[in-house]
Amino acid sequence: MVIKILVIAVAIYLLIAIAIYFLQHYFFFRPEILPSNFQYEYPFDFEEKTFEMEDGGSINSLHFKVPNSRGVVYYFKGNSRSIKGWGKFATQFVGNGFDFFVMDYRGFGKSKGKRTEQKLYNDSQHIYRHLQKTYSEEQIIIYGRSLGSGIAARIASWNNPAMLILDSSYFSFYDNVRRWAFMLPLKLVLRYKIRTDQFLTNIDTPVHLLHGSRDRLIPVSHSRRLLEINPSQFTLTEIEGAGHNNLPEFPAFHEFIYQRLNRDIILPKNSKAI
Repeated sequence: MVIKILVIAVAIYLLIAIAIYFLQHYFFFRPEILPSNFQYEYPFDFEEKTFEMEDGGSINSLHFKVPNSRGVVYYFKGNSRSIKGWGKFATQFVGNGFDFFVMDYRGFGKSKGKRTEQKLYNDSQHIYRHLQKTYSEEQIIIYGRSLGSGIAARIASWNNPAMLILDSSYFSFYDNVRRWAFMLPLKLVLRYKIRTDQFLTNIDTPVHLLHGSRDRLIPVSHSRRLLEINPSQFTLTEIEGAGHNNLPEFPAFHEFIYQRLNRDIILPKNSKAI
């Protein structure tokens, strides 16, 4: 009887591990899919652009623009919905004189193609190169939110933007998943590692971390650990009482954005989009 119970337990364990391996896209990503003819509507100027990738995939994006732009915020969104809903975050940045660029990852919104960790990085780097045709690197701010924070850190480590802002970041995607599935062989079954911690050891640009003190999805301890990587170059702002999805409800969030965009960033003299 004991052997039978053990066999059943092992079988269940293996089935769960196999399910995680093959179905993790459904666990970790909650995309909103939009029809190809969907029309975005916003109260300020923007341009929709779709990038055709070499492997047949495509990346749909929105580029919000302001007159006499001081630069651009390259924004990496979280793991849910599409840029139809995330475009509203442009307000915070265009109001401070910056253009705002956001894209949908593969399988989100109008973006197409198979999604892998490496393709997330490759697509993001391709678009960074596109932005460099319009802006100097001193005018590019990379902003990563939640899932997007690790991708943002990867791109910042490959380039030299003016600043990297990580909003509700994880030490690594692996570390955060391990909180919920510590009993599984994650090193074998997890296809997304996203080692934010490793990326930040290879970065020269200023890094500003932002986190809610009551974040239950990604605890603030993750950002505290990231801060320890280079406390002389990184800063951490903890918003007391904030959770994972309500940071904009707190005045401290808006103060953080204003300070980073107007006090901390040093743009080239007489800088303008090139």
